[in-house]
Amino acid sequence: KLSDNGYTTVQSVAFSPRKALLTIKGISEAKVDKIQAEAFKLAPKMGFETATEVKERRAEYVYITTGSTELNKLLGGGIESGSITEVFGEFRTGKSQLCHTLAVTCQLPVENGGSEGKCIYIDTEGTFRPERLAAIAERYGIDPNQILDNVAVARAYNTDHQMNLLIQAAAMMAT
Repeated sequence: KLSDNGYTTVQSVAFSPRKALLTIKGISEAKVDKIQAEAFKLAPKMGFETATEVKERRAEYVYITTGSTELNKLLGGGIESGSITEVFGEFRTGKSQLCHTLAVTCQLPVENGGSEGKCIYIDTEGTFRPERLAAIAERYGIDPNQILDNVAVARAYNTDHQMNLLIQAAAMMAT
């Protein structure tokens, strides 16, 4: 019942307002309390932690190159892993180019400014072009087909759809 309603991780259950969980058909107040109590036990630290612990956790972050030395400097080394980054701006200011570049550079080895990962690309403007990814991959000397196979793309048509896609993305990353 939880996964059918978008709760695909322990964190999503633990962080969810009790009221939201009560809207799931067939789950009683007592059951919600029990589920959340267990989720709190299993979830990563959700309360206070020492600054030393934060420092140690942040040392594990990877900064993904934007493809621009100057932009990397402005961002403190690139786009930080472990977070959602929203890019916004006026028409024709390079938002799509940046996103296409990041879809490739996130797959680079860590020593080359990547994270050796895959990419989830939520296209809110209908500007995703696989041909651009292929061209950028060639610039970095990577097989374009390998890059394309490692990018999962979805077009979001409105904010509700975008939220649903984020839930799907979380489920994809949890497996």
